[in-house]
Amino acid sequence: MTLSRLIVQKIKQQGLISFHDFMEMAFYYPGLGFYTSDKEKIGRAGDYYTSSNLTSAFGELLGRQIEEMWHILGEKEFTVVEMGAGMGILSGDVLSYLKRNHEFIQKLNYCIVEKSPSLRKEQKKRLSDENIKWLDSINDLKGMEGCIFSNELPDAFPVHVVVMENELMEVFVGYEKNFIEVLKPASTQLKDYFKELNITLPSGYRTEINLDMIKWIREISSALKKGFVITIDYGYPSSELYQEYRNLGTLMCYYNHSVNESPFEHIGEQDMTSHVNFSALDHWGRKSGFELSGFTDQAHFLMGLGIDEYLKDLQEKSPMDYYKKMLPLKSLIMDMGETFKVMIQKKGVKRAELSGLKFPSRQFLK
Repeated sequence: MTLSRLIVQKIKQQGLISFHDFMEMAFYYPGLGFYTSDKEKIGRAGDYYTSSNLTSAFGELLGRQIEEMWHILGEKEFTVVEMGAGMGILSGDVLSYLKRNHEFIQKLNYCIVEKSPSLRKEQKKRLSDENIKWLDSINDLKGMEGCIFSNELPDAFPVHVVVMENELMEVFVGYEKNFIEVLKPASTQLKDYFKELNITLPSGYRTEINLDMIKWIREISSALKKGFVITIDYGYPSSELYQEYRNLGTLMCYYNHSVNESPFEHIGEQDMTSHVNFSALDHWGRKSGFELSGFTDQAHFLMGLGIDEYLKDLQEKSPMDYYKKMLPLKSLIMDMGETFKVMIQKKGVKRAELSGLKFPSRQFLK
């Protein structure tokens, strides 16, 4: 039976389901969901590219930031966790850089948290020579010191979709010959989300609420005793995210490298994302024990970590490689540089001047 039919069956048996639950089934239904099937997801044969698909420079410069964090924490035993490692390309590039520091690599514990069986299989194949531990959940770690990072993870969490009418309404999914949307009064939890952020939506405004991200940052805080969290993703602070011209929300679908706004097509075969609210991540991060180290965009993050020096060094050592790598690097900085943001949060660290945050974002977290 197709995943679409299984969802229809669930609706007929149980009644309307929230868009969040629909999205969760589309992603994680055993063997048929986007992240649980064997369908290729990332890269040329998949549905989208990530920064690490373009060039190894992204992972190497991220490795430079992680190495600096190790120095800040006193050059002791250090755990690095990548959450949602995709095809394992970024982990490979980060480790390639970290291996150059022989003292650090001897004190490094490297872990990957991966829910997708098919992606975990790809990661193990690609990273078979590396000393990596795979985990099902960040909850498997307690009292760690180090860095937890993710690249394009919270944007893919299942979201609740809401519409402001006379009161806040939540979008539920029903079925009448085709999938339909039905509005029901939103729960107190969804209403409180906007109250906490001091956001008032205008009438008719449609948007997404990522409650799973709140749970995620709380779980990270439970695992991390001391260190840093690096979140790289596309999104905005509240002040930019809820502008009038975004009154239809930010939910997008990706299928075979084409973009659409039809979540009820290609169910289980296409990715769905929504923009991250970095103000919300900061707010619930603080409530979970984090402080904000800084917020910037990907272009300025890479500039702070020395992408200019990287290119100069590459040109001197290997002119042929330089010309091969120039185009993807330009894409990292020009095409994706402002769209993707970098937030670094810290816990148990008093002072920490981080190179990647030398140049802050022009957008303020409000």
